[in-house]
Amino acid sequence: MSTTLASRQRRDTNSLVLGLRHSRETLPTPTANSGAKDHSRTTASSTKGQSEASFAVMEPLRAVRDGYIIPLYLGTPPQVIQVYMDTGSDLTWVPCGNNLSFSCLDCDDYRSNKLLGAAAIFSPSHSLSALRDLCSSSFCIDIHSSDNYIDPCAMAGCSLSILMKSSCSMPCPSFAYTYGAGGVVTGMLTRDTLRAHENVFSPNLSREIQNFSFGCVGSTYKEPIGIAGFGRGALSLPSQLGFLHKGFSHCFLPFKFANNPNISSPLVIGDSTVSSDREGNFQFTPMLKSPTYPNYYYIGLEAITVGNNSSVAQVVPLSMREFDSQGNGGMLIDSGTTYTHLPEPIYSQLLSTLHSVISYPRSQEMEIKSGFDLCYQIPYTSDHNNNNASTTSGDYPDFLPLITFHFLNNVSLVLSGGSHFYAMGAPRNSTVVKCLLFQSMDDGDYGPAGVFGSFQQQNVKVVYDLEKERIGFQPMDCASSAASHGLTRNPNFVG
Repeated sequence: MSTTLASRQRRDTNSLVLGLRHSRETLPTPTANSGAKDHSRTTASSTKGQSEASFAVMEPLRAVRDGYIIPLYLGTPPQVIQVYMDTGSDLTWVPCGNNLSFSCLDCDDYRSNKLLGAAAIFSPSHSLSALRDLCSSSFCIDIHSSDNYIDPCAMAGCSLSILMKSSCSMPCPSFAYTYGAGGVVTGMLTRDTLRAHENVFSPNLSREIQNFSFGCVGSTYKEPIGIAGFGRGALSLPSQLGFLHKGFSHCFLPFKFANNPNISSPLVIGDSTVSSDREGNFQFTPMLKSPTYPNYYYIGLEAITVGNNSSVAQVVPLSMREFDSQGNGGMLIDSGTTYTHLPEPIYSQLLSTLHSVISYPRSQEMEIKSGFDLCYQIPYTSDHNNNNASTTSGDYPDFLPLITFHFLNNVSLVLSGGSHFYAMGAPRNSTVVKCLLFQSMDDGDYGPAGVFGSFQQQNVKVVYDLEKERIGFQPMDCASSAASHGLTRNPNFVG
């Protein structure tokens, strides 16, 4: 990072630049029923507007959870906790434990994940500044809000006379927070000092937030690692940082950089999210606001084009860009969902169109094994690699057709190479098998009509401009962007 850039970042108190590390060990493999649809709210719980792919229990494609992680420095003295960034939820929570250890049910698939050891468990008793949040706090009221509202201070056992005076000082009752794919976390709302380091390679650049409110979670179901919520609610990380009115942006590195300790994906929060001098490089589509799920980020999809022939465009249903009277519909954009989900019949139509223009032989064996619906055997020679040792399975060149998403306001986003079809392993017998990493939405009459997942967002700068209620896209070499922000161990890094 240049001296000028570093100095500018130090002076800018209205923005924050963080690094996201992509964690995965193998390619996550979906089961047939891994759609994204559960967006209901339940009593004394909050429901996250997203889904994670379910993972098939099979070899060699057995996988751990995939995501982009941020190190949080909580407590006094600081304890380092790794959490996933998630634009599809509000609550930030961390695994907690004092005398009792953190418990994760149905998490056997994650036991070998190296990230679990690095994620650590937050110990409130070892922090001099940890406090239970009060039942009267706005955050406690928020996390316990539901269609059947119950006053959290009444839940905490305050007497009627104290309730009438609004002077109850009882701790916030325990909460349950549920996720669209069936995950559940339970814990206590806690406040402590949060330190956010702007650069993992220069830890002296940090911000300190007093009385940060987060979930201190003692037990979960299918949620082994903490989550930093980036939704629009009061509990979200950017909201508590005071930057949510401006927005944030991220540039997800290609998957070949997964688990690479020497580089991080840029995450910018606050005023620097959109620079006025560079705004013209972005295409902006309106941010749709669901009347039922106002804290989640929705955009409208109009069509999908295969190749360069506009006659092969798939016109999507109105539900992909409009909401019904119950607030269902629209396309959720979500960093916490790995693959893009499309509803029927557009999903099957896309598969049919792709198959009609791709001449490579199908790999039905891989389709059965992986759970993906469209896999091909792609010719491969060592010359493709140009003897580049850094090339990974997703990098193998192919001649597959481009896929373009057409959003509202004439926004066209061409999916970058490796963000639609992906190699499922190393080449064998001069071929490599690539599968289309899209999924079908489960049948259902509630929640979003589709989800735009993180796999299709790699090598794209995505801007959440909350001030102007829009989301911007700009194809970008995210490795170069990371280097420009100083998010590489080697300042002369070339992606």
